[in-house]
Order: sequence, then structure tokens, then C-alpha cells
Amino acid sequence: MFDILLENSFDFLSPEYSDLFGRAGATPFQHPLWLAGLYLNLASRLGVEPMVIAVRWREDQRLAMILPLVRRRHGAIRVVEFADLGVSDYAAPVCEDAVFAQIVADPKVCKAIRTQLKPYDLLRIKKVGDRAPPLEKLFGGDRAPMDVSAHAVSLYEPIGQWQADNLGSSFEKELQKKRRQLNRVGEVRFECLQDAAQIADTFRAMQEYRNERFEGDLLQNPLYYGFYLDVALKGAASGFSRTYRLSVDGQAIGAIWGLCHRRQFLVLMGGFDLVTYKSQSIGALAFEDVAKDCIARQDLILDFTIGDESYKRRFGAQPSGLWMISAAATPPGKVAALLAKAPWAMKVARDFVNRQGGGATQPVGA
Repeated sequence: MFDILLENSFDFLSPEYSDLFGRAGATPFQHPLWLAGLYLNLASRLGVEPMVIAVRWREDQRLAMILPLVRRRHGAIRVVEFADLGVSDYAAPVCEDAVFAQIVADPKVCKAIRTQLKPYDLLRIKKVGDRAPPLEKLFGGDRAPMDVSAHAVSLYEPIGQWQADNLGSSFEKELQKKRRQLNRVGEVRFECLQDAAQIADTFRAMQEYRNERFEGDLLQNPLYYGFYLDVALKGAASGFSRTYRLSVDGQAIGAIWGLCHRRQFLVLMGGFDLVTYKSQSIGALAFEDVAKDCIARQDLILDFTIGDESYKRRFGAQPSGLWMISAAATPPGKVAALLAKAPWAMKVARDFVNRQGGGATQPVGA
């Protein structure tokens, strides 16, 4: 029923992919704009090999599934991963659930997909959500829980009831007090930006505010900064992306940026002037304003995405599990997979791949 093809130059902006994505149970991190930018602006410049597996209906060559993957080396170990590159929070196949069930039920199709992955030592897919299809059945691997969770909260009207249910009276009173303090400083505005110049200016402010606070922040890297800004600018026009700005007297003092998908808003990053406004809790105020705006737009979910930061619980967000799928294809891959599960074994893993002739610059489990 299916043809399995390796289409590494696949056009993620094509009508056929847009149609498939619209029917699939995928996440915003498989959106056409996201993947087109990731492969073009990140993978190619990072020297990462694209691996796009297309499953097509044999009778008419219509797309049935896309697996957006990459292959790269960690020392001597050749690793196949989902198209993540440190920017994507959720991995999922781009496929309707019923079609995915047909595919995994056919051993020949699964074998053909695994054959297209070669050569590789280890397949490793991180950040698989609880609701994602069982990728371990497709790749013949194991599923293990990750040590980090995703967090999301349901949204509903009226706003006052949502605040009472999720923030609690004490936290809400605290936010009201902080808001009054901020309003005494100057004219406070919170807005979702559409103008390209304003979005670019807000991104520069967000980059500056994050610089001293987050070690290894990708927004400080020009390559990643360009990727994020490109998605923000293109996504604003289509409704895929929202850039929120908190300002006082026209000066940006905070920003929150994220993606929109099926009445959900996913928070990806924020930055705030915590030096000047360290006593006004402007980050918490901005997230409350984001929730209000999302409810006004009739969004159903505010997803704070990956990370176990305590502030997410203050807004009623509940944790959900994330999983890693691993499948080894060679003896070195099996050893690397075992070592990667134990933090204490990272040095052993580096020594192992070095003995294989790789000279690893990054541990296999990183």
C-alpha cells in the first residue's frame, strides 16, 4: 500500500505538505514554516544532514506520512534524531492517527523505513509527548521517561473565574498590587504585535534582557536568533506566531514569544527588564496578560512547554510526561544507548567513542 522514500530536499512549504499537516495530529514544531526554516536556516549551516522520510500511498503517490529527521555524529557514533536541533519542544510524526496505525501494523513498511535510516548506530528521539503516536513501534525501539516535563493549563471564560480557579486569591491580589505599582511608573501597555519593525525591535530587547540571565541562551547566537526572528515575522502574518510586548511609555520592558496551533498558545521564550523593574514582578504580570489575551481569542490551552520552573504552577499549569525513543542498530550504538541513560556514565561514553576513533566533542547523552 505504501512507498517509502528518502526525500531530503522535501519542500515543507508545498501545498501537499500543508494539506497533510492540516489533517495530521502533529505539533507546531512540525508546522510548514517551522520545518522549512529549521532545515534551510539551521541544519544546512550547522553541517547536519537532513533525513526526510516520506511515506506515500502507492496508488497515487499522495503523502501518507512525513518523518522529519536529521543525522549527525556524536564522536564516532552516527545518531539519527528528530528535526530538533535544540529549538523544538515536541516531536511527532506528521500523519493521521488512523494512517499511522496502518503503517505500524505492516512489518514490511516498518522495515523499509528503518532501512532508509541507514547507516546509523543509534536512533534517539527526545521530547515525545504523552499523546504522540507510539514511535517505538515504528522504529522497533524502547520508550523511556525523560527527567523533565511539559506544563499546560486549560483556558476558559469568564476570565475572572479562570483567575480564581488557577491563580488563587492570594496570588491574584499580589499581581493586582504589582500592577498598581507599575501603572504609577508611566503609561503601561501590553499588546500583540503585527508590525515587522516592532517585532524586530522587541526581539532585540528580549535578547538583551535574556543575555545575563540564561547561560547558553540560543537567542544570543546570531544563527538561532535569525531562525527565531524569521519564524516570528512570517508567523505573525499567518497567525502561527505571536510576539507580545509589555512597555512603559513606549519602551519595551518585557516580551513573550510563542506559537499558535489549534486554539493553543505555546510559550517559547520571554525576556524582561528585571534590573529596572525588579520589584514589580513584570514577568508574572505579562504571563497573566498573555492568558487574558488568549482567553479573549477563545484559545483553549496555554502551554508553557518544556521545563519544570515553579512559576508555571502558579498559573495553574499541570505537568505531563515526555519520553525518549531509542533504537540501536550496531554494537557501538547499543553501548552508547545504555551509557546515555546514566548521567554518571558520560565520561565513560566519551572514552568509548574516542576509542572507536571519533574524538567526541559532546557526550552521547547530551
